[in-house]
Amino acid sequence: MPVTSLTMRVREIREETPRIRSVVLEAASDAPLPGFEAGAHVRVSLPGGGDRAYSLVDLPQWRDGRHYVLGVLLEENSTGGSTHMHGLKEGDTLTLTAPQNHFALGDGPVHLVAGGIGITPILSMAAALEAAGRDYVLDYYGRAEGHLAFLAELTALCGPRLRVHYDDAGAVPLAETVAAAAASGAEIHVCGPKGMIEAVRAAAGDAPVRFELFTAEPADQAGDAPFEVQAGRDGPVVTVNPGQSIIEALEDAGIDVVYDCQRGDCGICQVDVLEGIPDHRDVVLSEAERESNSVIQICVSRSRSPRLVLDL
Repeated sequence: MPVTSLTMRVREIREETPRIRSVVLEAASDAPLPGFEAGAHVRVSLPGGGDRAYSLVDLPQWRDGRHYVLGVLLEENSTGGSTHMHGLKEGDTLTLTAPQNHFALGDGPVHLVAGGIGITPILSMAAALEAAGRDYVLDYYGRAEGHLAFLAELTALCGPRLRVHYDDAGAVPLAETVAAAAASGAEIHVCGPKGMIEAVRAAAGDAPVRFELFTAEPADQAGDAPFEVQAGRDGPVVTVNPGQSIIEALEDAGIDVVYDCQRGDCGICQVDVLEGIPDHRDVVLSEAERESNSVIQICVSRSRSPRLVLDL
């Protein structure tokens, strides 16, 4: 039977940048931890309920089957997750899920792009590509020197394949980098803020782009109003309040739904829209899908109409 929950102790904490910490977790038992592939993440349970997803960082010194490494950004508008993680001390205990992966590497040529804390799954991808002897390039974007995590490890790992760009030092424009990658025929893997992902998708044109959004909970928007969600044409109706996701409202009403990231970037929670007009806030859907209003990511999106009827 597969492991679904892990209890782990904080072995080591390191300040990577003024706002990013790496957290080394150690198995609380003698049993080996589940393995993982590049791009995998775990979900860490929080004291007040809920959880947060963190990508696993593949660092050579911790490849012993008993440790996981996380990179954690202290969010400026933290709702509790990153504040709790930055308050951890060595010896503290955490409960987390076994690794899951919705951001796996493909088999063809690869171009990696990372922004800020989005480097965590991308570093693991670079390590996997190096181990397999595959060709790749990694473009790593940050605001300024001193704000990029794991830079020493990446420099040692990637050598000339790593290209670092600082916004305050004449960085090569992201659109130019992505256009060149797309022209080369490489599959682009990008992880970073929502704006970066949208810019990469726009610059890539028809080239394949795989991505993972790296942010805390989606920010509420000013003017958000309550709306209703009906489960099927004859099902129960629930109210979704400001600051509450559709998933949370459905679960509070005892309606089970399938989801994972809760950030609008994995597509697991997508459902069909039978009636109503969604307010799309994900980074998964294409412009054509958004305009059709036929599907919605219920972890982050809301409604422009008083009621949405969803195929649940």
